[in-house]
Amino acid sequence: MAAMLPDGRRLGAHLPLGKGMIKAAERAHAIGASALQVFADNPTAWRRRNDPPRELVDFRSRLAEYDISPLAIHAAYLINLAGPEKDFFERSVSVLTAEMSAAEAYGAGFVNVHAGSHRGAGIPAGAERIAEAVARTLAESRGGPDAPRIVLENSAGGGFGMGTTAEELAIILDAIGARGVDVDRVAFCFDAAHLWGAGYDLRRPGVVDGLLSTFDRLIGLDRLVMIHLNDTKSELGSRTDRHEHVGAGQIGPGGLRTLLCHPRLARAVYILETPGMEAGYDAINLRRAIDIAVGRPLPELPPEAFLLRRERGRIAPPSGTDRATRPSRSPRRTSAAGRKPAGAPSKRSKASSSRRV
Repeated sequence: MAAMLPDGRRLGAHLPLGKGMIKAAERAHAIGASALQVFADNPTAWRRRNDPPRELVDFRSRLAEYDISPLAIHAAYLINLAGPEKDFFERSVSVLTAEMSAAEAYGAGFVNVHAGSHRGAGIPAGAERIAEAVARTLAESRGGPDAPRIVLENSAGGGFGMGTTAEELAIILDAIGARGVDVDRVAFCFDAAHLWGAGYDLRRPGVVDGLLSTFDRLIGLDRLVMIHLNDTKSELGSRTDRHEHVGAGQIGPGGLRTLLCHPRLARAVYILETPGMEAGYDAINLRRAIDIAVGRPLPELPPEAFLLRRERGRIAPPSGTDRATRPSRSPRRTSAAGRKPAGAPSKRSKASSSRRV
């Protein structure tokens, strides 16, 4: 039975495809997910597969059978659309274009990508780079009412991260529109852990009300299509991002319930990116989100829930007989901030099974 929130909102999770796409679809159905987010390819590599996975047709059929929708593709961690380095920027545009192509093949509605880091160049310069990247990507992608949308995700703000506030996201959208892009092909995602790291105290309903009012005035709530429902280990305003089990972190049940039940978010889909997705905590955190939404007390998690180690298996689809292409020369695997892929786990968080997505 799909896990619908009380008023019919859809709730899903980011699940790995490394053990097989059909198994992932079956797992999503088994845990009651009514939406799904996946990686279409290796999220920490530049190379992209040439051919679609062999299980893709059956995967799409299974999702349709189970009424799991929408499907979101999370773009590779390495992408930075906002940085000033030309080579890194060009590779980022190329990979995002490939992710959009994959989304079309998958029947995905969204390609979720981090807004990126301006690396000290400033918000206006970063917004112009993002606008150029989005314009070029969409020019190479199929349009139409069923085409996937680029969904830009807010940042916690560390490492010159773009889009930490509704105002910054509006600057980005304005820059995109100024290039003549159909802005209806662009949407946004709020990650709860990122909002908290950026200084939004989600435990206070008035803060959430104010954020949504500002977003609606500057951008329009019809463009806020996804909520990453992640609790966090990080301190409020710390500019850091360390995901925690639902209701077991700093935001807690009250803050998450405000997001889950806010009347102005009725059209958004909720996706979990919480720890232990390959250790059974996908189902546990989905149930905890439902419990929060309906006002049930949360059961206590066992101590081992906070000691989970990251799974080493592939989290993108197995390549099978597919061949992938690799750019002739790849840059070092550093982020726009200079130390790691944008949104990738820090050294401190590698003991966790939560990948930053």
